[in-house]
Amino acid sequence: MDLIAYLQEIRALKSGHFLLSSGLHSDLYLEKFDLLRQPRATSRVCAGFADRFKSDAIDVVVGPTTGGVILAFETARQLDVAAAYAERSTDGSAGREIRRGTTFASGARVLVVDDILTTGGSVRETLMALTNHPVEIFAVAVLVDRSGGETSFAGVPLVALASQTVASWPADECPLCRRGIPLTKPGTTTLTPGDLRGNRT
Repeated sequence: MDLIAYLQEIRALKSGHFLLSSGLHSDLYLEKFDLLRQPRATSRVCAGFADRFKSDAIDVVVGPTTGGVILAFETARQLDVAAAYAERSTDGSAGREIRRGTTFASGARVLVVDDILTTGGSVRETLMALTNHPVEIFAVAVLVDRSGGETSFAGVPLVALASQTVASWPADECPLCRRGIPLTKPGTTTLTPGDLRGNRT
């Protein structure tokens, strides 16, 4: 499957004029929740993870909150293994921890999954949380790598189902601003009942 084309088909990958969380402007935005609110579409894209790792004797699939939780669950379901989740630490630190009574068998082979890779911060926090457990981290897998191949994880193999280069500009250099195209801040649009019905592909 051409993942980028599929994300466009289900309207998760959008074209327009967007204000990114970094403060930069871009003409493309991938709204992961427009994928994750569609169970059938999410199952279909997670099949890419399951097919890639079905012969690798994975024991547990781990994902960071928020989007990675759904991907970890569905990928684990398709691989018929356990899932675990790396949540924000409760001690006020910036890290993550695996809690709620989750335990790992010694030597368990772990696959870490997440949605969109840019700087890799949430994945690094998840890998750090796993150092407190007796596991072998087999690989990191993401839906889309937007880092331009510049993000790595200290020897842990990285698998991306798709790669995407996204142009972005400071506001005072943005060609879309100069053309007068209205700016959208993702996450501020109110959904209608029709939007929630989603695409049933």
